[in-house]
Amino acid sequence: MRTGFALPQFGAPAHQADQVAGFARSVEAMGGDGLWVGDRLLAPVNPTVGYGGGSTIPEAFHAVLDPFVLMTIAATVTERVQIGTNVLNAPWYAPAVLARSLTGIDQLSRGRLLVGLGIGWSPEEYVAAGIPMNERGARLDECLDALEALWTTDPAEYHGEYWSVPATHANLKPAQSPRPPIYLAGFAPKAMERTARRADGWLPVFRPGMLEFDPQAFIAKPLGHIRQLAEEAGRDPQSIGAVLRVYPTETGTVEQCAEVILRAGAEAGIDNAFVDLFAIADSVKHMEELAQRVLDLVRRG
Repeated sequence: MRTGFALPQFGAPAHQADQVAGFARSVEAMGGDGLWVGDRLLAPVNPTVGYGGGSTIPEAFHAVLDPFVLMTIAATVTERVQIGTNVLNAPWYAPAVLARSLTGIDQLSRGRLLVGLGIGWSPEEYVAAGIPMNERGARLDECLDALEALWTTDPAEYHGEYWSVPATHANLKPAQSPRPPIYLAGFAPKAMERTARRADGWLPVFRPGMLEFDPQAFIAKPLGHIRQLAEEAGRDPQSIGAVLRVYPTETGTVEQCAEVILRAGAEAGIDNAFVDLFAIADSVKHMEELAQRVLDLVRRG
């Protein structure tokens, strides 16, 4: 089981940005397998929709570091670990801008980038991004088309209803050929259908401390459904991978995180996971300590 960790991005650790490089090095040195980022733009004072479908925004989201800056740091100071996004909210970004940033990160990391994309959930963030929220699914589809063009053709060109890329020379490509793997998030029927048709993998999530973990219900069955849809679309169903995000609530524990990872591997066939410690860590040093404990528990089985 590949086990990674989210970079210090939210809450108190976000105020210690000068320690991000050290955290990245430590995770790699202790045998971790990945470094991951998310994507938050605002922490609305009066949210229309709260985090996880609730009515509030976690206090940790009051301080957020930029995901592209964090990935650049991690790519520069590490040699082996995967660098991943889980997730970037693709509709916020013009595809040419997104492609440029991600190409640079894949080059810096010498081909270690995994691109996880989603469409977000906060109406206020869409207002701040200047993008109508009701266009988010269509914009994601067009973003995928435009990224494919920019990463696999030269000259590259794309024209859609929402995004356009005029014909351009595009001879700087990602280190990975033909492009970095693209994974998509979401449990909604449309999201799962899009993953089956268009993505290299799916991004399930689970929160220890909130619910009892059932690997079949939370991972195996929806992943099996996605793979069935992929086969119906003429794709190899086994080509659809998965990366599990484990992010405990404030009452969650590292023991629960390790148990989820182990059971996801044994009972749902997951071979890549990462833990997002923002809700239970109060400093970068604390994150390092918790990461080491998770790795020790996973190794013991």
